[in-house]
Amino acid sequence: MKKQIINNVYWVGKNDWELRSFHGYEYSTHRGSSYNSYLIREEKTVLIDTVYQPFSNEFVKNIASEIELSTIDYIVVNHAEPDHSGALIELLRLIPGTPIYCTENGVKSIKGHYHQELNFKPVKTGDKLPLGNGKELIFIQAPMLHWPDTMFCYMTGDNILFSNDAFGQHFCSEMLFNDRVDQYELYAEAIKYYANILNPFSKLVTRKIDEIVALNLPVDLICPSHGIVWRDNPMQIVAKYSEWANNYSENQITVIYDTMYNGTRAIAENIVKGINATDKNIAIKLYNAAKNDKNDMITEIFRSKAVLFGSPTVNNGIMSSIAGLLEMVKGLKFINKKAAAFGCYGWHDVSTKVIEDTLKESGFEILMEPLRFIWSPDDDALKKSIDYGRQFVTLLNKD
Repeated sequence: MKKQIINNVYWVGKNDWELRSFHGYEYSTHRGSSYNSYLIREEKTVLIDTVYQPFSNEFVKNIASEIELSTIDYIVVNHAEPDHSGALIELLRLIPGTPIYCTENGVKSIKGHYHQELNFKPVKTGDKLPLGNGKELIFIQAPMLHWPDTMFCYMTGDNILFSNDAFGQHFCSEMLFNDRVDQYELYAEAIKYYANILNPFSKLVTRKIDEIVALNLPVDLICPSHGIVWRDNPMQIVAKYSEWANNYSENQITVIYDTMYNGTRAIAENIVKGINATDKNIAIKLYNAAKNDKNDMITEIFRSKAVLFGSPTVNNGIMSSIAGLLEMVKGLKFINKKAAAFGCYGWHDVSTKVIEDTLKESGFEILMEPLRFIWSPDDDALKKSIDYGRQFVTLLNKD
């Protein structure tokens, strides 16, 4: 069922309440998600993006119940990842030859996914598509936010920015608009989305925001491809993106570990005691990597100014949960964050070196030498762990 956004602009997407993982199993979606598609019905009828392929038949049927499919003049594909373009082929089966407006990289991506020659109309920044009634779409390329083919489009008259993945969240709600949902949940999902998807492209985010602001276009609505529509002070999320893209951190330290026989856990807990005893104002988060959601931990790393990773030595390396998380950290390219390593070992210490080397490779500044103990930590080792936490936060606060 379509939902009116404003005047002749409608949401015609799909709410996926059951979704619990995205990008395969790489991204957790505790609150589901939506695949947002938008229908413009001026003198010309335009469909902006579609939905994920498993919902293609439902999507096409729903649109056909609202309008004659043959009246769709143009289809805009802001980004060809299958969660946005998945219903495209089913739709074109019924209205073949409908012009598709996308970037040159969008053409490559759509062909790569669906292996079909379609009626492509490649566009670049500044190109316009008349809608009638004095309105038009203006295309704005946004490569690597977060794919090479990504673009935005801006609708004059109603002052809408269709931003695709930018400014979105994996957040399912029937309420549609930002002023109608729980604000804590909304921003929890928005920062998680940024930390786990857009953080590697922060410099490009800043550049694109500056470019959009320089256009001096009024923005009354921001319509992303996942989550809610920003209508109440829509530029608030743009301001947040500017903040998040600028070497973001809060007054927080996150400690993440895995453990075999609770030795590394004991070190972690006592490091936390030392931090807290020294600085009562700093927020501290403690996670067992094997028992907590990896994307939630990534979000806390993003929010933190420093992170400590711990693992015992196992198989001449580190625990798989820590190894996997560190691999994610490496790809997400965090900036201006401090770190240290800790752990237990039996006959040979490898884990702390592996952790420290990976953190250095990932751009973290190592604040202290690793904390490591042979076998299970005794009372003296636990006191040293508390002292380590004290020293760590003291050094951190000097910077």
